[in-house]
Amino acid sequence: MKIAIAGAGAMGSRIGLMLHQAGNEVILIDRWADHINAIREKGLIGEFEDHEVVAHLPIYSPEEIVEDHANVELVIALTKSMQLEAMFQDIQPIIGEKTFVFCLLNGLGHEETLAKFVPKENIIFGTTTWTAGLAGPGHAKLVGSGSIEMENLDPKGKAFTLKVLEVFQKAKLNPIYSNNVRYSIWKKACINGTLNGLCTILDCNIADFGSLSVAKNLIEAIVGEFAEVAKAEGIRLDQPQVIQAVEATYDIKTQGLHFPSMYQDLIRNHRKTEIDYINGAVWEKGKKHQIETPYCSFLTQLIHGKEELLNAK
Repeated sequence: MKIAIAGAGAMGSRIGLMLHQAGNEVILIDRWADHINAIREKGLIGEFEDHEVVAHLPIYSPEEIVEDHANVELVIALTKSMQLEAMFQDIQPIIGEKTFVFCLLNGLGHEETLAKFVPKENIIFGTTTWTAGLAGPGHAKLVGSGSIEMENLDPKGKAFTLKVLEVFQKAKLNPIYSNNVRYSIWKKACINGTLNGLCTILDCNIADFGSLSVAKNLIEAIVGEFAEVAKAEGIRLDQPQVIQAVEATYDIKTQGLHFPSMYQDLIRNHRKTEIDYINGAVWEKGKKHQIETPYCSFLTQLIHGKEELLNAK
């Protein structure tokens, strides 16, 4: 399958590399000039737990995408939430009538953005438990394992979605076909809504956060706010299940030593975060439904304050 990775950061590098290793034709698209130059000069370095690989994948900035790169069957959206619309505006030359988009972004509200560029029957949504980090430009650090859940938004898209599932199976990405991906998206947003912001503000990895005496109270309060707003949006989150999923990440044998993506963006790289599409989205939706969300509101404002202090771009 010919696949474009729209947003070839840490997670995009991981998924693109594994799909490439399984024999697919993969192109990477990203805006980070140093990352692009490093991959062009030395290849994409994938540092797994027990070995390292180098893959010489074509990589472009969005502005370099032209019709010569067309016939892409699948675009995997892995930008930051606030970059999604601009990315798809720039890569329109490779989006044809039969092109599908698989959205794996964190957060809420992306369906409306993607519907501007492809019909609903060509949209696949999903979540992933894989983790990834960048040791530097062109150097992805890939520890642990994970899975990917996917579902077509429209019944007409199911046949192609099952084809994508098969491609991901061959790439050992552990895909699962879902019958309720919206629930999973809210659940994943809720997990990110706890770990991302809190680890960033507290300057710690997931295991260190889990060891804190205040961790459980904070998690329960934030999950409670997500659940109330999700209910108003027609999604009934199982709060004990979500809390259990958060606490499962504390294990150092799985994700515990990982620093969440928001931490990597803001603390390490002084980049603006996706907080408005996670806790901020719950805060805004709460206002619409007249539901108080003090923890999400406070955490959103704390992250924006930290962005200002670090002059995040």
